[in-house]
Amino acid sequence: MESAAAVRTIAATIHGRYLVAPAGTPGPAPLLVGFHGYGENAERHLTELDRIPGSKRWTRVAVQALHRHYSQSRRHVVGSWMTRQDRELAIADNIAYVGNVVDAVRGEYDTTGTLVYCGFSQGVAMAYRAALRVGQACRGIIALAGDVPPELRSAPDAAWPPVLIGRGRLDEWYTREKMDADLAFLQSAGVPATPRVFDGGHEWTDEFRADAGRFLAGLS
Repeated sequence: MESAAAVRTIAATIHGRYLVAPAGTPGPAPLLVGFHGYGENAERHLTELDRIPGSKRWTRVAVQALHRHYSQSRRHVVGSWMTRQDRELAIADNIAYVGNVVDAVRGEYDTTGTLVYCGFSQGVAMAYRAALRVGQACRGIIALAGDVPPELRSAPDAAWPPVLIGRGRLDEWYTREKMDADLAFLQSAGVPATPRVFDGGHEWTDEFRADAGRFLAGLS
């Protein structure tokens, strides 16, 4: 009778990739750090950050997920933040990765103390985790089409910043029920949360970009 295989994990060094677009104004700039959705990449996300009104006054950083793969067309390298396998280890790796990115950007560019995280779809969970766990003071979270990760719901006393939550009316993944659950949790934790529901699906729209621009203007 064969014995069951033993499962082990081991730490490994891997290089992450991020894009930085310096602010278009002189002097120290606030920092906007973003996380793309599943099957996207840093280039795609930086394009979206750049389309937020007023964002060019910020230094924009698009962080690419560590777990890269080819798109369905095999024409692009894209990424995924994590799967259910070894989930807790992946979360710890990602948090350390983001912290290193923020430290590196602040060491290279002239920034103010204002830091905002922005996530789309799967990247929303990363924005929430970064805000609460990276250890850098965060002024706000922009969360588009993604929910609060479950492990953060057990930390209601954490230092939550203001949150802008966006959802398209036709979004079949981030449903109204999921948004309502997030808002109920954040309200119970005393977090200033601003919901925005717009015409569209699981996507960025000009309407939400305008909301994000106003949110950033109130924090810079």
